[in-house]
Amino acid sequence: MLLVGPPHVTGPARKGILVLSTALSGRGLARLAAATLMSGAAVAGALATAGAAVADDSPQQQAGATATVGNLTTAGPAVIHDNGVDRQLSAGLFEMSVDGGGMLQAYGIDIHSPTQKDAKYHETPWSGTSLNDNPDAGKIHWILRNSYPQVNDLAALAKKAGARGLTEQDAAAGTQVAIWRYSDGADVEAVSPAAEQLADYLQKNAKAVAEPRASLTLGSPAVAGLAGDRLGPVTVYTDADTVTVKPPADAAVTGVEIVDRNGRPVTTTGNGGQLWFDIPADAADGAASLTVQASTTVPVGRAFASETRSQTQILAGSSESTVTATATANWAAEGAIPALSAERNCAEGRVDITAANPGDEPFTFELMGVKHTIAAGSTATVPVPLQEDQAYDFTIAGPNGAAKRFKGVLDCKTQSATAGDSPQTLSEPSPASAGGTAITGTDLAETGSSNATPLIAGVAIGLVVVGGTVVVLLRNKKAPTQER
Repeated sequence: MLLVGPPHVTGPARKGILVLSTALSGRGLARLAAATLMSGAAVAGALATAGAAVADDSPQQQAGATATVGNLTTAGPAVIHDNGVDRQLSAGLFEMSVDGGGMLQAYGIDIHSPTQKDAKYHETPWSGTSLNDNPDAGKIHWILRNSYPQVNDLAALAKKAGARGLTEQDAAAGTQVAIWRYSDGADVEAVSPAAEQLADYLQKNAKAVAEPRASLTLGSPAVAGLAGDRLGPVTVYTDADTVTVKPPADAAVTGVEIVDRNGRPVTTTGNGGQLWFDIPADAADGAASLTVQASTTVPVGRAFASETRSQTQILAGSSESTVTATATANWAAEGAIPALSAERNCAEGRVDITAANPGDEPFTFELMGVKHTIAAGSTATVPVPLQEDQAYDFTIAGPNGAAKRFKGVLDCKTQSATAGDSPQTLSEPSPASAGGTAITGTDLAETGSSNATPLIAGVAIGLVVVGGTVVVLLRNKKAPTQER
């Protein structure tokens, strides 16, 4: 997820050059792939390897659960009425496998976008998705809490909806249809009369429910300062009871420790816990990272955004799952040093880069033709305007092997809000494989081995990385030597 607070920094820094490469792409550019993809990839590759290896190749600066989407496991047919044309598609629950262990179930919130099987997703705040400016986002959360799979008593659910009975497929289809009516404003109805009655009931009775808090995130994912200082705090926000704190991989060599405000080593913490990087006074200029990890059920209603142009999902159920977040620290003896983080800003249609300079010298850089100077001891946010559905790839590299990469897609609107694209038509369910097992867990529906597995008709739309590369140089005003 991309929940990033402003970097907290202490102390001065190192001199150097920062390189930021940006690869952009948008819908309808597939035919440009052959020539542009090769040139864009070559430039991005050169930047990523110039002076330092990429230390963090993960998308965004997310925290929380990261998962891979699988099949549409429980679904029924629905029909969307779009500009006088009726199109059939499958509506229901997707299964997602969590990196590190765990299973999720989710519904889609962009009816005109395909859900690409095996696409990677990360937990994301509503502000980083099309829910950002949707006044009915809270009603979608109510639907999730008051329908299948959170409500497994289908007889009771059918009675509330005024239906004679509901199958699991009816319940999933009716819930998805009701969600699409609020997420997309779509004119869509379930084919099954019982599923349609459920959709109507949910739509009519939905009330606004606040966004659930993140499963795990860090208030300050980037800190910087002098060797000999404690750099932080990095504040942990989680709904897990206990979070494990993993020190830097090379801690035995560098002597860097993760400590509390009193300097005591920390191996576990909880919600609101604060962590510091304790840097030895004789440490050479360098960088380190810490990882916090927990096992928890991800809250229902959390959004999941794809790294590619795959339909945004909203969580309907979670087993006990692994959630992770990472923070970085940079330190030096003198000069200017940026502590950088990035956040997707759907309200403004951009990605915001937050640059803090705790050092004793200013640094100046140029981004998309505009120069920015960050004074010593100050912080500034640099906006990177993007078009809807543009992919971006930021590689921030510095000396001593330190580098970080942010990549993703600015997917802030449903396709129906941006163009008259046709919805993706899904095939009818196919029989489940023999010997299949049910997904079970704290908040997951017990769907059983007879679940249907629909297939997405046609070839999934691949995201084509094209477009210009922006090179940003952060230069120390006093010397041309490298800085971080």
